[in-house]
Amino acid sequence: MGATTLITVAPTGAESSKADVPALPVTLEELVQTAKECEAAGAAVIHVHIRDEYALPTLDLSRLRDTVRALREGTGLIVQLSTGGAVTDSYEDRLRVLDAEPDMCSLTCGTVNFGDDVFMNPWPFMVELYRRTQELEVVPEFELFDLGQVAALHRLLDKHGLPYGGRVHCDLVMGVPGGMPGDARTLVAAVEALPEGATWSATGIGRTSLPVLFAALSAGGHLRVGMEDTVTFAKGRPVTANAELVERAAQAARLAQRPPMTSADARELLGIRACG
Repeated sequence: MGATTLITVAPTGAESSKADVPALPVTLEELVQTAKECEAAGAAVIHVHIRDEYALPTLDLSRLRDTVRALREGTGLIVQLSTGGAVTDSYEDRLRVLDAEPDMCSLTCGTVNFGDDVFMNPWPFMVELYRRTQELEVVPEFELFDLGQVAALHRLLDKHGLPYGGRVHCDLVMGVPGGMPGDARTLVAAVEALPEGATWSATGIGRTSLPVLFAALSAGGHLRVGMEDTVTFAKGRPVTANAELVERAAQAARLAQRPPMTSADARELLGIRACG
C-alpha cells in the first residue's frame, strides 16, 4: 500500500434526487466540473453513476460512452463505472455498462438488503460480469457489503482466476441499512478476511463516513468519499460540493502521513492499462 492513499470520489449515486440535494452533479457538464475539482483536491478515481435529462438514474449506453469520453478529455482520473446502477435496473443493462470501455467497473459480490429495497447480485450474474471484465480488459473493484460477500469473492477468484491486470482491489461499503455496520471492529474483521495481497478502500455511508474514514486510514487502507454516500458534511450542515469531501479525506490522509496518491500511481496499484 506504500506511503500514499488512493482517494476515490463517488459524486452522484442513484439514490439522492436533485430536488432534495441541489448540489448533486447530474448533468454531464456538472459531472466533468466536479471531476476536475475533485482531481485538484486529491482524488485519483471517479466512481460514476449517470442521470438522464430528467435527473433520473440511467444506464443508457450512449450517455455512458459520452461520459467516459468527457471525463478522459477533461481529467486524468481513472474512470470507474457503476454496474450496480439503480436497484430497478436489469441484469442485461448492467452487463452492457462495460461496452462503454471504462478503466474500471464496480462488481458487487452478493445480494444485499439496501434500506427498503434489495440490491440483486446472484452468483450467475457475478460470474458473467466478472468473465466479461476479463475479456474486455476492464479492472473490477469488488464491492463488499458484508462478510459473506468476502467469502463469495474468494469463491469467484478460486473458480475464475485473477482479474484483468492481476490485482485484486476491494471496496468495503459500510453502514448501509442491511449491510455490515460502519465501525472499526467490523472493518478490521473484513480486512482480515480479504484475499492475501488484496488492496482495499472503505466507504462509510451517511453518519458512518468519518468513523470509517479514520478506521481505514488507521488500518492502512484507502478511501472512498462523495455525495453518493453522504450528503451531510457535519450535523445540520449539508455538503456543498463533492470537492469538500475529497479535501477532508486528503487532509486526513496527510495527517496520517500517507498523502493522496496520483492517478499515475493509482493505475500501477490497480493494474490498469496505461492507455486509459
